[in-house]
Formats: sequence, structure tokens, C-alpha cells
Amino acid sequence: MQASRVWYAAMPGVLVVLWSTGFLGAKFGLPFAEPATFLAYRCTLVAAILVVVAMLTRAPWPKSAKAYLHLVVVGLLMQAVNLGCVFFAISLGVDASVTALINGLQPVLVAIIAVSVLGERTSARQWLGFALGLGGVAMVVWRKLELGVGTPLGMSLSVCALLGLSIGVIYQKKFCEEMDLRTGTAVQTAAAAAAMWAVSAWLETGVIDWTGEFIFAFVWLTFVLSLGAIILLLYLIRRGQAARVSSLFFLVPPVAAIFAYFMFNETFGPVALIGMIVSVIGVALVNRFS
Repeated sequence: MQASRVWYAAMPGVLVVLWSTGFLGAKFGLPFAEPATFLAYRCTLVAAILVVVAMLTRAPWPKSAKAYLHLVVVGLLMQAVNLGCVFFAISLGVDASVTALINGLQPVLVAIIAVSVLGERTSARQWLGFALGLGGVAMVVWRKLELGVGTPLGMSLSVCALLGLSIGVIYQKKFCEEMDLRTGTAVQTAAAAAAMWAVSAWLETGVIDWTGEFIFAFVWLTFVLSLGAIILLLYLIRRGQAARVSSLFFLVPPVAAIFAYFMFNETFGPVALIGMIVSVIGVALVNRFS
């Protein structure tokens, strides 16, 4: 009984650690596969697994073409655009820790967009968090580009990933809140898979070097992250820990940076380190007072 209580208390922290590894898994596997091809295989397998789960559990499917359309839009924004741009950015030399930091601004940007789209109020502390988060990321990006780490295109793609994720979250909240999580996520992931196959056919060779490293990254991102972490998140939300999870998500960028340092020798100089700290404080302000 005591062990189960300890595990339950540790779950939000475990989720943050797992989420942080997504950016690292991309960097680990990309030397052996092109970005869109990598994601096409990953999304296809995840969608197939979710369809099987939905069938076995007799989950309800959307009842109208409009409902399917909304799910497709969210899938394209939150998975095809977000994950696609992250993978392409990392393939262009952007540090995994920097992509995690830029993506970590999502709660900040969502809070700002929600003011006009959903009519939600934003406090003075959240506006301060927005300014700090944006300013800190700008410091990191400027310093990394100055040192020749990454390219302007790669950094721009990281920003596009942030926009896709943030707009997708707002769209999901506005149009897809009633979806069944099993079938809805299956449709969203299938839409992302179709988009990635199209990009792969257009821009890439579609060749994968099935090394041990790639298989490990693929299995980790597919089962541990896309399925395991999401199931853990849904479980915590059901048990009423959504607020606690949200309050800890600002730790994703620094945790990813620590992993990236040991795995890929990614480092932050004084200016970039200050930017990281300022940005994390800004995101923490938005999470804490949202």
C-alpha cells in the first residue's frame, strides 16, 4: 500500500521526465531516418494500435463528417505541424534542448491566444510570464545562432512547431472536447500519418537505416512516449491531478537540457543559461496562475 502511494505521488514527475525525452528520442533516431519518414512510420503504428484498442473496447466513433474534420485539423496542427517541425528543426542542427525550450512556451502562448479566442482572462502575472518566457527564449536563440548552433530556418521551424501546438490546443478545446480519447486520438494520429507520408514522398527518399539505435528511438517514441506517457497523463487527469501536472510542465525544458548534456554534449553558455532560467520562470508564472 505504501509503495503504491509513493508511485502515485511520483507519477507527475515521471510524466515530465518522459515528456522531456521526446526531443532527445528525435535527435537519437534522426541520423538514421529522414524526419517525415520517421514520423510517418511512427504515426502509422500509433494510429493502428489505437484503432485496435478502440475496437476491442467498443469505443464510440465520431457521428458526423464535421466531427471528423475537426479531429483531422487538430491532428494536423498538434502532430503533423508540431512534431514535423520539431523533427526537421533538429535535423537542421537545432539543439534538442532548444527545441524543448521553444516548445515549452506553449502554455504561455495558449494563455495569450485564449484571451481573444475563448474569452478567457489573463492576469498581470501571466502577461509578465509571457514577456519573460519570450525574452528568455530570444536570448537562447540569439546566442545559439551566434555560435553557429542550428540555422535560422531550423529556429524558425521550432517556432512553427510552437504555433502548431498552441493553435491545436485551442482548437481542440473549442471544437473537440466531447471526443472519445481512444477514437479521437486515433483519427488525429492517422491524419498526421497521412500528412507525413505525403511530405516524405515529396521531399525525402523514404530510406531508413534500421540500426539498433534507430529501433530503440522508434520503439521509445512510439510506445513509451506516444502511448505510455499519454495514458499516464489521462490517468492523472482522471484522478484529479491535472493541475499538478500542469504546474510541473515548465520543468520539461531544463530536464531535457540535462539529458541532452549527458547524451549529446549540448551545452549552454552564460547568456543562453540565463535565457533558459528566465524563460522557465516565465512559463512557471503562467502555469502557476492560470
